[in-house]
Amino acid sequence: MTAIRLLLVDDDPLVRAGLSLMLGGAEDIEIVGEAADGAEVEALVDRAVPHVVLMDIRMPSVDGLTATELLRGRPAAPQVVVLTTFHADEQVLRALRAGAAGFVLKDTPPAEILDAVRRVAAGDPVLSPAVTRRLMDHAAGTAADTRRTRALERIAALNGREREVAVAVGGGLSNAEIAAELFMSVATVKTHVSRILARLDLNNRVQIALLAYDAGLLEELEGDTP
Repeated sequence: MTAIRLLLVDDDPLVRAGLSLMLGGAEDIEIVGEAADGAEVEALVDRAVPHVVLMDIRMPSVDGLTATELLRGRPAAPQVVVLTTFHADEQVLRALRAGAAGFVLKDTPPAEILDAVRRVAAGDPVLSPAVTRRLMDHAAGTAADTRRTRALERIAALNGREREVAVAVGGGLSNAEIAAELFMSVATVKTHVSRILARLDLNNRVQIALLAYDAGLLEELEGDTP
């Protein structure tokens, strides 16, 4: 079994020590480095080559948002899970739009943080549809109409089947659930998801869900619910 290479980024040394103790004891996790500020992250990623970065949002010099945006713009970028003290925060939403695969609260039980790291390493987002909606509602306002217009323009690049898959991803369905819902194989679902990511220049399923929400596609899904 290949261990998940994990990089810890937090400006509080006690938090880093706690995370290292908590996560490093798992047989499938290898802590490959620690950083106290976002400014250190890119160089450390080059040296340590982590699979996942557990990233604090608020740091004094370069914050986790900027560091996430820089990382996710690189080829072969590691997955990022942001650490936060807020359930619904505009900064969390910005991190997800930048390509973070999810977020966990700092007071999350150790087993759940460990599960989040494992899921993200396996390519699964750590974000429920309910949390996505709460985040979007939190950030809704004067920019909502502009976001919808831009999102609809991007969604227009998808064919009919890809659009259906995008809606299902936005609804939080797994590949197996999408396959059953749309009467296709799991392999075909994976192909459609990969094509959506490539066609829309997105990083992960979380970004598909956010774009589907922006475009109003999840309203279609809710409308189909009895």
